[in-house]
Amino acid sequence: MKKVGIISYGITPFTKEDQKIETVLLKSVKNLFENNSSVDRNDIDAVLVSTNNNAKYLSPVLSEMMGIQPKIAHSIESLCNSGTNSIVSAYSYISSGLADMVLISGAERYDSPGQILEWDNSRGEYKHPIYWASIFTKSYKREFSISNEDLAVVPVKNHKQAKENPNAMSSKTYSIDDVINSKKLTDDIRLLDCSRPCTGSASIILASEDIVKENTEQPVWITGIGQKTISAGFTKNMSLSSMESTKLAGDTALKMANRKISDIDTAEIHDAFSVCEPMALESLGFAKPGKGIDTIKELHDTNNFKINPRGGLIGSGHPLGATGIAQTIEITQQLQSNANKRQVDNANVGLVHNMSAAATSSTVLVLEK
Repeated sequence: MKKVGIISYGITPFTKEDQKIETVLLKSVKNLFENNSSVDRNDIDAVLVSTNNNAKYLSPVLSEMMGIQPKIAHSIESLCNSGTNSIVSAYSYISSGLADMVLISGAERYDSPGQILEWDNSRGEYKHPIYWASIFTKSYKREFSISNEDLAVVPVKNHKQAKENPNAMSSKTYSIDDVINSKKLTDDIRLLDCSRPCTGSASIILASEDIVKENTEQPVWITGIGQKTISAGFTKNMSLSSMESTKLAGDTALKMANRKISDIDTAEIHDAFSVCEPMALESLGFAKPGKGIDTIKELHDTNNFKINPRGGLIGSGHPLGATGIAQTIEITQQLQSNANKRQVDNANVGLVHNMSAAATSSTVLVLEK
């Protein structure tokens, strides 16, 4: 199997601006080429667009705008983990020999239709993410005797870390009381427990080993990939206080990379809601069941940016198609020691966790220097 690495990336600020999806895509790709002028766009074999936007033919449109004529061009939609699904597709094209260099660009508008799963209208209001998050939160709190104040440390930590991320939607910091006193959306969810849809884009180039070495002095390699889909509806989950798809995807990625979870120096975790971060940490093996909050509190108290250094989805914002790519860019920057005030000490191995809906599907990537 061919070795696959990352040679360049670009990202836009995450905002509430009203921009056309094509414009947002173009901005992060332009930033990518500005960040690595040695990349020859004529060498790009495939262009993949990650989005839940209903605009059509976006990959060929983006290719034309950038002066690229790829052999392969298409879009990928899988709700919140569209970005890492696109990275896995690009990896597959390269490792199989169908392509040597692939551009992946993810983008979303603040009003993305992908926020709601429409396939089963019999679920009524429960098609809205806030309701599966409420069920997860209630179940997790009950099973492990976790309080609202305990969970509030997740947004407090992640907004603090987002303040060091120039592309994050949030620039404010909050206290536990701020989270508890923010607008009550359901019995178990406050406004500050939630990630927020926004406008933003992130782009990345993957390439085969020889091309990577020709185009960058700081290669980052994708050494592990895990994907698992349990279902589409959250009622099929085996547990409402853990993430089965995340556990299985994590185990697969670590096995492929020949790594243990203790080898991971920094990780991007899909904190769509406060409860998701401790649940994912436990499902991946960073913490024992019910102890994820203790891990998060320790990281917060010691100002350790190991988990969600860019501020997670809660602090950074959540443009669905761009999120998994933005997470991968953050880990790449960490491994290259280019994360400025967010930099984690001695970051050599990183992990990306990106999921959809109520963790009904998950993607986990392992990246290494």
